[in-house]
Amino acid sequence: MNRNPSGRVSSPKNGPNSFFYTFVNSGLSERIIPAAGKQSRKAKTACPENDAPLKPKKMEKKNIALICGGYSKESVISIMGAESIEKHIPSDLYRVFKIIIEPNRWYYKAPDGSTEDIDKNNFTLAGNIHFDLAFINIHGKPGENGMLQGYFDMLHIPYTTCNACTSAITFHKDFCKSVLAHHGIRVPESVRLPDHEKYDLDQIAAKIGFPCFVKPNSEGSSLGISKVKRKEDLRDAIENAFLEDKEVLVERFVKGKEYSCGLMRLNGEIVVFPLAAIVPKKEFFDYEAKYKGASEEIVPAPVPEELSQEISRISSQIYRILNCKGVVRCDFIVEEESQDVYFLEVNTTPGQSEESIVPKQVRHMGWSLEEFYNKVITEALNQ
Repeated sequence: MNRNPSGRVSSPKNGPNSFFYTFVNSGLSERIIPAAGKQSRKAKTACPENDAPLKPKKMEKKNIALICGGYSKESVISIMGAESIEKHIPSDLYRVFKIIIEPNRWYYKAPDGSTEDIDKNNFTLAGNIHFDLAFINIHGKPGENGMLQGYFDMLHIPYTTCNACTSAITFHKDFCKSVLAHHGIRVPESVRLPDHEKYDLDQIAAKIGFPCFVKPNSEGSSLGISKVKRKEDLRDAIENAFLEDKEVLVERFVKGKEYSCGLMRLNGEIVVFPLAAIVPKKEFFDYEAKYKGASEEIVPAPVPEELSQEISRISSQIYRILNCKGVVRCDFIVEEESQDVYFLEVNTTPGQSEESIVPKQVRHMGWSLEEFYNKVITEALNQ
């Protein structure tokens, strides 16, 4: 690609000294100009033509790598969400590069459809385009399980999601539930089955009971999940889940209604979004319910204020316990009879298509998506 997509003028300082060239041309090294009014003699001397005060040089736009795709079946959903994010990131403040990650290739896809490979050694484009921030919008591996976060940590590139440790823990449903249960968060009882160990259907049935849910331990978007109502169907459900992951969870069924709470940290405070009620048109909230219109997400959830506040409080507690960063979404089920709140999972890269839950929640708060993504980016840059 001959044209420099960053808009920077080519310079012989690109290459080994490109960081210095980027810095001095970024606006960060600008001198301070006296405010309007009495000018210093030095400021007047600087404009001998008309004796007018110097105008500050316009700050250069930040380069944002909007990262999507990934290694899982959710890659298509990730790219759809990235298209919405790209449309709403303020173009007067940021220069957005959509970076698609595939198992065998990482590349920039330009608006005209042309592509150029990313240099994985330093995550640069065209040899001289450096990124100020990675906006990670990958669902599943490698963007939700801590792998990309560790990579960017080594390169000292800030990113919008939780750190590598938190991402790894939250992606592993059983580990996440264990940590939260230790801190008093109510979770459904479950059994974890590694693929290299034999399992006993009778023991599982006796401990968990029926109906129950069988799901991959480390996949999102309800891929490979089954609701099992009798022991005769349990083995097939487990083997189906093993097609998606090397570990499977068999989880006790909690009869009740599902709710989802988005939240983020902003200027040192946790901001909780309006609660969403999940109303699946199918028996439970599976992949089709999430992405093919087989569910309704009601924002704000039609629940008593006391319940809404309780779920918000638990969500904030989970955010702190897990040391979350950026935008996350906590999913719960409220048991029908007892009204107890059970934690289901936390999503550290929640869906971002315009009709996804989090965008609906922030719009109900009165934020535009442009304001929302600017807040997400600014918060990440200021960490």
